[in-house]
Amino acid sequence: MARILLFAKAPHPGLAKTRLIPALGAEGAAELARRLLQHTVEAAMGADVGEVELLLTPAYPAPQWQGVRFPETLLLSDQGEGDLGQRMARAAQRSQDPMLLIGTDCVEMCPLLLQEAAAALTQHQAVLYPAADGGYALLGLQHFHATLFTEIAWSSATVAATTLARLHHLDWSVQVGRTLHDLDTPDDLRQLMQGTLLA
Repeated sequence: MARILLFAKAPHPGLAKTRLIPALGAEGAAELARRLLQHTVEAAMGADVGEVELLLTPAYPAPQWQGVRFPETLLLSDQGEGDLGQRMARAAQRSQDPMLLIGTDCVEMCPLLLQEAAAALTQHQAVLYPAADGGYALLGLQHFHATLFTEIAWSSATVAATTLARLHHLDWSVQVGRTLHDLDTPDDLRQLMQGTLLA
């Protein structure tokens, strides 16, 4: 069993998927963010590997969340202040169980993938699914360690490599999953529509 920590930004025009606004407009980018959020929540709930905690920014029920509904069994928390590493570290540090940290950007996120990651955590201290842009789509940990979340150039092409190096420095057993894809940029969207993003 593993606790799923799902980090999400409100699918509000001008707040979510801002790099896709040139291609979709603010309303279109927000609608895509809403669909990705719904898809990821359904995947997390459908995996049935443990409790699912949705960590939100801004805190629910801020006006930006108007019209968004969540399953009653879903735990809702506030991400709080700070960069992505600080926000993830706070959530990971308080988890008493093995954990899977994910966002809402990965188009391939599904129950089977989350089940595979949770199973890997029974054999390894960490599991990481890299993203094609150099980040990661999923980080699974048996235990929290602060060095995995500090002094990392978030949103850069070195996030996964840096995190893997830190894991190896800790001498943790790590399973690296297949490379996944985030939907962040107009080029990502174009590749998805052409069928090449998931090829």
